[in-house]
Amino acid sequence: MNTLDLPNPPHETRVVVAMSGGVDSSVVAGLLKRQGFDVVGVTLQLYDHGAATHRRGACCAGQDINDARAAADHLGIPHYVLDYEDRFRDAVIDKFAESYLAGETPIPCVECNRTVKFRDLLGLAKELGADALATGHYVASRPLPGGGRALHRAMDPARDQSYFLYATTPEQLAFLRFPLGEMGKDETRALARDLGLAISEKPDSQDICFVPQGRYSDVIARLRPDAARPGEIVDLSGRALGRHEGILHYTVGQRRGLGLSGREPLYVVRLEAETARVVVGPRAALATSRIRLTEVNWLGDGDREAVRDLPVAVRVRSTRPPRPALLTLDDGGAEIVLAEAEDGVSPGQACVIYDDDDSRARVLGGGTIRRVDAFSAKPLEAA
Repeated sequence: MNTLDLPNPPHETRVVVAMSGGVDSSVVAGLLKRQGFDVVGVTLQLYDHGAATHRRGACCAGQDINDARAAADHLGIPHYVLDYEDRFRDAVIDKFAESYLAGETPIPCVECNRTVKFRDLLGLAKELGADALATGHYVASRPLPGGGRALHRAMDPARDQSYFLYATTPEQLAFLRFPLGEMGKDETRALARDLGLAISEKPDSQDICFVPQGRYSDVIARLRPDAARPGEIVDLSGRALGRHEGILHYTVGQRRGLGLSGREPLYVVRLEAETARVVVGPRAALATSRIRLTEVNWLGDGDREAVRDLPVAVRVRSTRPPRPALLTLDDGGAEIVLAEAEDGVSPGQACVIYDDDDSRARVLGGGTIRRVDAFSAKPLEAA
């Protein structure tokens, strides 16, 4: 066995590394090369045909491709740039715009991992004769006693990216490796300096790659110029309080930018795409107790049909810690009953399921939030 839990010695093991041009994936390539693996670097050209001007905090742009190529050249490994722009637009960007116009708050990074990276790129890695596909994600993968692999939260809770990888299937996990899951960012940067990588101090990506500066509405307006519909801003009783220029400018839980004044702060409670209404209310109206999931990916043990009122921990946003809940799986998806109210749970977001709320908890799967129900004071065990 080697450091990747693969049967052959490193020099007989080919690993394709997904190189984004950032510090993390470049360190993965350098670390595996140093350990003697047969490393091949692959960078995906996802938009702008590689001609985009580099923007601080944005990934996949032209400069990032150049950085990945330079890192591979420095490490002495073969490197390929693949034009996946059409696939990325069809699987990620178009779906992102459609979801926003339907009043949802999508997470394109999840969809990108589910399709372009861990379906298309993984298939290519196998065609190249690779034994594994490695990425720079901060998430841990461990072998299971009966075979297969389990996904766990990363050692560094501040860097943990398990929320974005819940849709990885058991078959994909068997082929994927995440060498940074047991490292912190400081250690990664130290390794980058030790490897002599010129990008050792390059800033981390913050924005979604095709949404620079986080301006979602600008991107959607460009993709669907005729889709924005003006409408009313109403309170919970349906009383009109103002007007808006399109629901794409709002998200559930939003407080700023409503242009309303009142005796108490108002928040976006829901978006009604059919009527183009933005419904606002007090913070208490954001509290949610039950969540309905669709497109559920199950990574737990045993028969999913037997999962009824299973104690778990769930994460409804990437920036929040896992919280106690009960899980029931069914043919149509999953039902989540929360132990305590969560604010601002939005359709379109991901709900990721862990076996508990420990910092190294195992990922049991997750799904897309489709419906949320108001909070009930009913205790969890009686729900």
